[in-house]
Amino acid sequence: MSSLPSLEIEELARRALAEDLGPAGGSGDVTSKRIVRAELPSRGRILAKQGGVLAGTAVAATVFRLVDPALAIDWKLADGAALTPDATVAELSGRARAILAGERVALNFLQHLSGVATQTAAFVSVCAPHGVKVLCTRKTVPGMRAVQRAAVATGGGTLHRAGLYDAILIKTSHIRLAGGINEAIRRARAQPQMPVEVEVTSAAELEEALAAGAEQILLDNAGPDAIAKAVAATRGRAFLEISGGITLANVGAIAALGPDAVSVGALTHSSPAIDLALHIAGPVGAGPRGA
Repeated sequence: MSSLPSLEIEELARRALAEDLGPAGGSGDVTSKRIVRAELPSRGRILAKQGGVLAGTAVAATVFRLVDPALAIDWKLADGAALTPDATVAELSGRARAILAGERVALNFLQHLSGVATQTAAFVSVCAPHGVKVLCTRKTVPGMRAVQRAAVATGGGTLHRAGLYDAILIKTSHIRLAGGINEAIRRARAQPQMPVEVEVTSAAELEEALAAGAEQILLDNAGPDAIAKAVAATRGRAFLEISGGITLANVGAIAALGPDAVSVGALTHSSPAIDLALHIAGPVGAGPRGA
């Protein structure tokens, strides 16, 4: 996550804070302003409530910094660390109002991105013994793609194309519009600057793509027999990626057939959030409160 441009992380954090606190110069946290003294100091702890893989610390830290640069955060765990129930992820100290103002936005990022990393790690653990890579897709939450991809990498996944701009992937719609696979590949190679990947759905389409010189094949929504035949046909000729309906329940059987990779949209669009909480210290002599 630290490899992401700091300006990109800051922009994302600012937008998320504006959703919760209102635009800059607006009302902010009206509840805390009425109840908590402005300079009241406090401490807080971010705790894991379940197991998983931590991700999103850079975004969460940026959220708290934007709320109050004087707020101190001591991260006890880093991205990629294994979470266990009741483990302390971070300790915070500073103005109570600042901790409360950044709490939900920071936790939203941590919970979601840790969920992505955790789900990715689960797929990777099943596929790695077979030498099969786990790829993410473009099925991401709008505006969150960069941090979701970083979370996939944190979980051990492999990054597919970032968008339409950085790789050629000829899909069914392109093939229809071009009049066939061979013609689509020919047009894609008019300026040969990138490898060409082609989506196919049958053995005949796969052979046509191979004959046209595609370096990568994406076989979509195929059964075990079709996958096994595609593995044999592409071995030594092209990189084979399998997609469509891949779950933790069936990915082991697919990986055992020996493709080069599986791509899983669920990593970014359907990963369950990891339960995290922020406990803030109350007035002197009081115990912690679950936030």
